[in-house]
Amino acid sequence: MAEINSELKRPIRVLVAKVGLDGHDRGAKVIASFLRNAGMEVIYTGLHQTPESVVNTALQEDVDVIGLSILSGAHNTAFPKIIKLMKEKKMEDILLTGGGIIPDKDMEELNKIGVGKLFPPGTDTHIIVEYIQTWVKEHRKF
Repeated sequence: MAEINSELKRPIRVLVAKVGLDGHDRGAKVIASFLRNAGMEVIYTGLHQTPESVVNTALQEDVDVIGLSILSGAHNTAFPKIIKLMKEKKMEDILLTGGGIIPDKDMEELNKIGVGKLFPPGTDTHIIVEYIQTWVKEHRKF
C-alpha cells in the first residue's frame, strides 16, 4: 500500500460523508481512521449533510475521493443526486464511492450511473484502501 502513496506527489485526500437523517456514524469513523492510517488525508463531514454540502465541501477541500456511508436506505437518492451535482461542477475526475446497507442489485444500478465500487458492512478495510489507492493512481494527475 505504501508503494502507491510514495508514487504520488501528495497524500490522497478523501471526504467521508454522512448524508440525510442517517445518525449511525461508527462505520464512517472506522473507515476514516483506516484511511488515515494508510497515509490519506481524511475530512469527515459529520452527520446530517445534504448532497449539496458534500459536493461543495469536496470542491473546497480539493479531494480525490468522496466516500458516502449510508445505512438509512437513502442510497438510491443520495448517490444519484451527488453524481448529478459532481457532473454539473465538472468533478468527473473525483471518485464517488461508499458503503453501508445497500442491496447488490442497487449497487449494480449505482455503478451504472458512475458510482465507484460500493462496500457492504464487514468488508476488509485493506480492500477499501487498496481500491482507493489504485483508482486515484489511475485517474488523478498530481
